[in-house]
Amino acid sequence: MTAPGERQYPRPVRSGPGGESGRGDRRRDPRDGRTGARPGGADRRGGGRPARHDAVDRPRQAAYEALAAVHRDDAYANLVLSTILRDAGLYGRDAAFATELTYGTLRAMGTLDAILTDAAGRDVQRIDPPVRDALRLGAYQLLHTRVPAHAAVSATVDLVRAVGPGATGFANAVLREVAGRDADAWIDRIAPSMADDPVGHLALAHSHPQWIVRAFREALGGDLGETTRLLIEDNQPPPVHLCARPGLADPVELADEVGGAPGAFSPYAVYLSGGAPGDLPALAQGRAHVQDEGSQLVAAALVAAPLDGPDGRWLDLCAGPGGKTGLLGALAVQRDARVTAVEVAEHRARLVEQATRGLPVNVLHTDGRTVGSDQKLPEEHFDRVLVDAPCTGLGSLRRRPESRWRRQPSDLPPLTRLQRELLTAGLRATRPGGLVAYVTCSPHVVETHVTVTEAARRCGAPVDFVDARPLLPAGMPGLGAGPTVQLWPHRHGTDAMFLAVLRRG
Repeated sequence: MTAPGERQYPRPVRSGPGGESGRGDRRRDPRDGRTGARPGGADRRGGGRPARHDAVDRPRQAAYEALAAVHRDDAYANLVLSTILRDAGLYGRDAAFATELTYGTLRAMGTLDAILTDAAGRDVQRIDPPVRDALRLGAYQLLHTRVPAHAAVSATVDLVRAVGPGATGFANAVLREVAGRDADAWIDRIAPSMADDPVGHLALAHSHPQWIVRAFREALGGDLGETTRLLIEDNQPPPVHLCARPGLADPVELADEVGGAPGAFSPYAVYLSGGAPGDLPALAQGRAHVQDEGSQLVAAALVAAPLDGPDGRWLDLCAGPGGKTGLLGALAVQRDARVTAVEVAEHRARLVEQATRGLPVNVLHTDGRTVGSDQKLPEEHFDRVLVDAPCTGLGSLRRRPESRWRRQPSDLPPLTRLQRELLTAGLRATRPGGLVAYVTCSPHVVETHVTVTEAARRCGAPVDFVDARPLLPAGMPGLGAGPTVQLWPHRHGTDAMFLAVLRRG
């Protein structure tokens, strides 16, 4: 919400590619961080849209527009940035620079805001939103890139001149104050000492809200050293993982095809070294899909668990957007099984249909909690059930950097209630002797151990925990004492996926 007297964001203005292709004919001098060619463009009048300022280079303009969309429209960076880059005609090094600025600034925002507050002598929330985002971009360049200080200050002042013309002097003074210290010196200045306040220190040193640092520390048994390693890993750009669908693609051959490498743990994983995965023929042909290796492991674990009796009816109770369903569907072909995929949101149900085209998957657009009251979801009917419950997403903050600043502790009560209800429904849907895998992309103990324990207690039928560790590939390190498994970015290179496998008595 904008404070009284604050300027609103100007509507985003995107520069088109003009006469430049953006493919190799524009070069950035690494000494000054600026593009060698300036985009042309006439002023745009009316409609509340500011003129495009020729002094702002296009990668920084694109990064600013992405930040503005995230903060003004509650957009997701991964969804808006690709469109902004395409509309601006940015490719190669320019697109990579804009992407680094966008994601890096979002990850570091909490620490950047504390530094800007100190440098400006006023709370950063009192700075006009357009100027605030420009200053964040400038501070990130000064503290976390090799862009020389004079270039970062000059380019950011140019940006402020375009989005908040009355604040150029202020922006110049603030950025020069920021440039007076390196990142470590700023942490020494603004953060409490590790000895006096370890959580407060780690939150500012590694740019996470304190409540998330506390949650990670608790999930890691109070180990501050390992918590620090997790926070550091959380701020690294994540690799892109592909899932080679069993029976449709061989992971070694797919790795050769896309210039990647087979995964370390999942037998279906392929690591990409770069590029745009959406352009790969294997994805368009349905032979593979983009999926974190941890998500592959927990879905495959359900299928790997030993089961007595019939094994042809599988259920994915929270299927959208369809990555795990796609892997289950491909495995179902090999096991002569069929998957019922449930998704409550209509647009996500359509995504599941697209993701599972040609596989033995039947998609139901309904609420998974209707087990027993919906004739298509009878009780005690399914042999294997996946409950990939909605959660805070604290395990995938590498991929969704804005989420760490949007999520609040107040989100937990309604989410954990929903998780318990869905897991209880999943247990009702499972036949006696059948299996349920409960999965969340969060290590928060109330979304993991507390939810599973409470749902098992309330389901009204005997439930036994199955040791999930043997269901993962042999030799995986750091799986804990069981019976549940928590994967970690700093241990396994995956999202922080939690897995519990339950057998209904």
